[in-house]
Amino acid sequence: MVPLLLLCAAALPLAARGAIPPPEEAARMARFVLHNCDWGALATLSTQEGLRGRPFANIFSLSDGAPGPHGGSGVPYLYLTDLEISVQDLEINSNASLTVSLAQTPYCKKHKYDPQNPLCAHIIFCGNIVKVNDSEAGLAKKALFSRHPEMESWPKDHNWFFAKFNITNIWVLDYFGGLKIVTPEEYYSVKP
Repeated sequence: MVPLLLLCAAALPLAARGAIPPPEEAARMARFVLHNCDWGALATLSTQEGLRGRPFANIFSLSDGAPGPHGGSGVPYLYLTDLEISVQDLEINSNASLTVSLAQTPYCKKHKYDPQNPLCAHIIFCGNIVKVNDSEAGLAKKALFSRHPEMESWPKDHNWFFAKFNITNIWVLDYFGGLKIVTPEEYYSVKP
């Protein structure tokens, strides 16, 4: 009985968030991958001396809601500070791209998929970063702190703030044959 419980516990993280959608459901796949990821690579246009105007990617913790099959809003929330180099770039130009991949979950390792293999699905979002308003701050806080409890203890003198990624374009790579384009309307109309 104990081995069965351990096997079930090991399968819980991704299974608790729902079964992976089929490749023909690209919008659901995009929502699924975002909801199952705790971080992503955010690319900005650098404003730093020596890099000005060049792409600059950085890792950020994110969340679209509490873990579980019904917790995701589809909105990528972030906890940011103006002291961070990429946030300084965003203050000049808020346009960015965000990439999330199932490579950070047990799914790809279980199936022996290399992170670059299309079957190890990844999503590329384009859009811009904006601070959330007061009415949305509670939702962003709950989404982020439920997945990243350490954030609550980060230094207050860093002036952390909640932000969201406003999605304007979505590309899904989850199967062979190239990228699939999903509109934000399609994306927000489905559940992961």
